[in-house]
Amino acid sequence: MAEILLIAIALAIDCFTVSIAAGVTARRIIWKPMTLMTLAFGIFQGGMTAIGYFGMEMLARWIEKFDHWLAFILLCYLGFNMINMAWNKEESANMDLLALRNIPTLAVATSIDALAVGISFACIGFQWYYIIIIALVSSLATVIGLGLGIKAGRHISFPAEPLGGIVLIGIGVKILVEHLS
Repeated sequence: MAEILLIAIALAIDCFTVSIAAGVTARRIIWKPMTLMTLAFGIFQGGMTAIGYFGMEMLARWIEKFDHWLAFILLCYLGFNMINMAWNKEESANMDLLALRNIPTLAVATSIDALAVGISFACIGFQWYYIIIIALVSSLATVIGLGLGIKAGRHISFPAEPLGGIVLIGIGVKILVEHLS
């Protein structure tokens, strides 16, 4: 049980980091998108683990070749857009991490690693409740990250969107470097 909790925490780190960036830029509780982000991050983490496990034979060889590139591209795209739009006041409202159109992209980008974990579960053993634990830990990490981000965002006197963009790009680079090394 301790091993699955550690795996779940490791998978949830990207959710936690992205949600901090979202909270910093929001600076206040916005129930609908924050609830959706919490649910989406948990569902995608658990869902990608399940897809990896159940689709191991079919997906393993195909997805391993580019999963890290996909996460890198998605996160860098969103990050650069946040930085760019922060300087353009008219467009800055369009690049909100909590915008309903951005949440699915972030959920996919932060859950790519869960696919690989699901594949590894197919090789080493699997219990159905692993998916639930991973989903719950990711959702909890998202709530905690949003709360910490909101608290930090209230103390930042400069526009936080460029900082959020840099965080997303950093996560994308981290994922790429981990997979290429």
